Amino acid sequence: MKTLSTNLKYLKYLFWLGPMLVVAGAIAGIVAGSFSSIPLGLVIAGIVVIGLWLVQSTYAETTRPSFWSQRSTQVGANALITTLAVIAILGLINYLAANNVGRLDVTENQLFSLAPETQQLVRNLKQPVKVWVFVPQPSARDRELLESYHRQSERLSYEFVDPNLQPSLVQRLEVKTNGDVVAELQPEGRKQYVQTIAPTTGDSLVGEGGFLSEVKLTSALEQLVSNRQSFAYVIQGHGEHPIEQTQGAISQAVKTLKDKNVAVKPLNLLETATIPTDANVLVLAGPQKPLLAPEIKALEAYLNGGGNLFVMVDPNTNPGLDSLLNGWGVTVDKRIAIDASGRLAQLGPAFSSVSQYGDHPITKDFGNTLSIYPLAQPIDVKTQTNIKSTPLLFTSDRSWAESNVKEQPLKFDPATDRQGPLVLGFALTRTSTAPAPSPSPSPSPSASASPATPSPSPSPSPKPSASASPSPSPSPAANASSDQKPKEARLVVMGNSRFAEDGAVNQGINGDVFINSVRWLSRADDQSLSIRPKEAKNRRLGLSAQQASLATWTAIAILPLIGFAAAFGVWWRRR
Repeated sequence: MKTLSTNLKYLKYLFWLGPMLVVAGAIAGIVAGSFSSIPLGLVIAGIVVIGLWLVQSTYAETTRPSFWSQRSTQVGANALITTLAVIAILGLINYLAANNVGRLDVTENQLFSLAPETQQLVRNLKQPVKVWVFVPQPSARDRELLESYHRQSERLSYEFVDPNLQPSLVQRLEVKTNGDVVAELQPEGRKQYVQTIAPTTGDSLVGEGGFLSEVKLTSALEQLVSNRQSFAYVIQGHGEHPIEQTQGAISQAVKTLKDKNVAVKPLNLLETATIPTDANVLVLAGPQKPLLAPEIKALEAYLNGGGNLFVMVDPNTNPGLDSLLNGWGVTVDKRIAIDASGRLAQLGPAFSSVSQYGDHPITKDFGNTLSIYPLAQPIDVKTQTNIKSTPLLFTSDRSWAESNVKEQPLKFDPATDRQGPLVLGFALTRTSTAPAPSPSPSPSPSASASPATPSPSPSPSPKPSASASPSPSPSPAANASSDQKPKEARLVVMGNSRFAEDGAVNQGINGDVFINSVRWLSRADDQSLSIRPKEAKNRRLGLSAQQASLATWTAIAILPLIGFAAAFGVWWRRR
């Protein structure tokens, strides 16, 4: 009897096991989203244990004072109520924190906060927008940036997609490579390319694409919701590459431009007599016959008014662009680039390979990826005060410009040939405050003024003013329009056009060279919202070798010795 009483006395500790099993089962069911056999079994086991404890406590009341009147019961109940209250308070705090997220960015340049322009744009979204990121392993940095966008509005959502697992989605959104980021306006399905980021392993980059950019994403969203589109006109009528799918066409490059919200249209200057006012960029892709003088003057007037022109010229052709290009300090070398590096031995030495690129927005993300240019010619630029030029494409050190390709085998001749590396393309900008003249190719005074100034004069800017208006008062007009901002004209010149042909545009990064050139010229990446990328300021403290040594000894020796000495002094005094 005594043994049974002793055993029953210890059964009261089962009370603590019961509530623990019930809480564990409830939490497991909530986290799992459903009460399967395991969470439900834990709850039932806890209830059974609590029932056994109640039976035991009722039996014990017949042999000792009432259970609820015992001091241990009161203390235990007080502890239980306090514990449950703390759990309830913590749960309430977590619930409020999860539904009312508050963030405080204490960095100097607000590195982890979206720009006010971005916040306003996302909050004002009228339709749902979804951002698709096609990377197998998303980085925490990209996820955090997209989550910052999502916190501004429930209308913006995002999803990371492994392109290998969802080929149908890749086909629908016309994704070209891993790392592409596409914003889609729903439910219309209109899409806007954002950028291509590098695949990652954890948070380390594997490639040159970088992380997702707030500047580019906000710009893409602004273009998507406003349906802002750029217009590129491809000049025709002189044997240029056609834009429709046919022999020697650039239809694949044109399709890619359309996918990036750039509308492409043909343009015959002699038929229209004017350049469309909505033209963001003109493309002259490999003319085989010379342009007429009125057409040249129309292009010059277009550039003088702040236009943008993409010129691709091939060897053994005479497009008649010398007067236009000389005004920018550009000279086309008539010799053919020969590549003796051996990287394209199967194609032949007349196919130039390029893996070194200039520091320019067109080529900044290319790294050392290869692009190929069949039958290219070098481009030279003479420095001018009002023109900024940047080389884009460099051939290898083992290349040269050959003056006579008929002699076989090809061999470098120091007397007539030019040693590499050669530059096959330049990007140029020129700022002009002159008002945009009417780009009509018809006026005869302009046609007669062009040959008079073919050489790169020290100040080519007065020439457009003279050809734009016959009145001898350009200075007063400029002073009167003091509120008119200077216009920047852009020009890209490449000594090859066949790299953009169907069949060649997909070799290496040929397509990227063409697409990036058109997008830069059309100013597709100019930010109408004026958002600048944020950079952390360098606050590191520079120490000399002596200062670093002193800091080290202070930390590992001097300060510990001072502490030990103080402790010994206190001990000695108390003794």
